[in-house]
Amino acid sequence: MAEIEFHFDFGSPNAYLAHRVIPAIEERTGARFRYVPVLLGGVFKATGNRSPAEAFGDIANKRAYMALETERFLRRHGIADYRRNPHFPVNTLQLMRGAVAARHEGCFGRYVEAMFHAMWAEPRKMDDAAIFRATLEEAGFDAPRLLERAQSPEVKQELVRSTEASVARGTFGSPTFFVGEEIFFGKDQLRDVEEEYLRQHGRARESLA
Repeated sequence: MAEIEFHFDFGSPNAYLAHRVIPAIEERTGARFRYVPVLLGGVFKATGNRSPAEAFGDIANKRAYMALETERFLRRHGIADYRRNPHFPVNTLQLMRGAVAARHEGCFGRYVEAMFHAMWAEPRKMDDAAIFRATLEEAGFDAPRLLERAQSPEVKQELVRSTEASVARGTFGSPTFFVGEEIFFGKDQLRDVEEEYLRQHGRARESLA
């Protein structure tokens, strides 16, 4: 099964919204999205980028338009459980190390669902160590084991390498998608991601959401 790469950080609300749309694309196309954890802080540092809230916060009408665009996306895709995290921005270093650790522990899919939910469906201050641990326990993970694995040198270095490799390919924010070597940035590019996948695999375009 051919893959589409999804380079993400849990701290990005747009990555969460893309995550919610991905299953429908997989069902329509037969593609599989491969989730690639990257540290958004590292991406920003390497590229000189800043979060939209910081970069556009002083631009008249820009933040209002960004909120409107989000509402349109939610309506288009029938997403009813998105909530703005009142603790935003959240330092996601432990969350992203945890994602790498979860892949090694064989619970990556469940971890991704639980962390996205805790960030953007029932928002929590996930850079608080006690809240992070409690969230893992409530979701049924072996919290001590996962937290210990997340602190291992191999996991730390794997996240660094993944982030550096993503930047080297052109990433400057989250979410970023790769269809083969073609790069797409942002949740609003998912139509183009789908079309490019179908083009590369010689399939006619079906109706797009």
